[in-house]
Amino acid sequence: MNSRTRFVFGVVGLLGLLALAGCLSPVSDADLAENATYDWDTEANATYRLYAGNYTAVVEIQDQASLELFLEDGLGSEQPIPISGLKFQYPNGTVGNDSVYSVSTGRSKVVLEPPVENGTVAFTARRSGSTFRTRTLVAGSHEVALSPNKRVGLPVVSRVVPGGYETERSGDRVLLQWDTIERNTISIKTYLERDLVLFGGLVGIVSVVAVIGLAYYRREIAKVRRQRQELGLDVEGETDDDDPRDRGPPPGMK
Repeated sequence: MNSRTRFVFGVVGLLGLLALAGCLSPVSDADLAENATYDWDTEANATYRLYAGNYTAVVEIQDQASLELFLEDGLGSEQPIPISGLKFQYPNGTVGNDSVYSVSTGRSKVVLEPPVENGTVAFTARRSGSTFRTRTLVAGSHEVALSPNKRVGLPVVSRVVPGGYETERSGDRVLLQWDTIERNTISIKTYLERDLVLFGGLVGIVSVVAVIGLAYYRREIAKVRRQRQELGLDVEGETDDDDPRDRGPPPGMK
């Protein structure tokens, strides 16, 4: 083993040890201190606003000493949620930045401990694609404001779990609202409004092709039947009514 290979293995091993020790944090102090603006005047206990690359969360806590931020991956392992722009609103309306929190991070979760057990936690988290997922962090009502021009309600291309929600339009956004949520996770798959037009056009094209194909098939069947009749091969119906008793006695017995 040459020195270069030993160096590579050494770096990989060091990174592995750091990860096992929890030194590779999913968030940094700079992330938590990022400037962010939140709408504190919300009616729901938990409010999420979705954007193209991230979302904001404003969560009202009551007698809750901490929040654990993580999601389960496809294998059931807990993965921490990288956050930024951490703020806290006290019951009197005063807003504090990330310095008022105690934040601990590890390989499986980010744990936020606010300065008091009653108030409102706010943070920004990354997201990508057309699906939004979050654990149900608190009990009570929830509201999710979809990204501009995003919609739900069309089977196959969209899905909302749990059901039992109401929708409301607010400008170019659709708001999904739950009075209460019994499930541990909210999962929303959306589509763009223009996708509905494309989907409708595709369905129309497929329907036209299907009609043309059916008409062509029936025409070919009719053509084959005519050819069989012209050749005297189509004896359908003759054998059905041909009763052997109507043929008379066997040869030699007439």
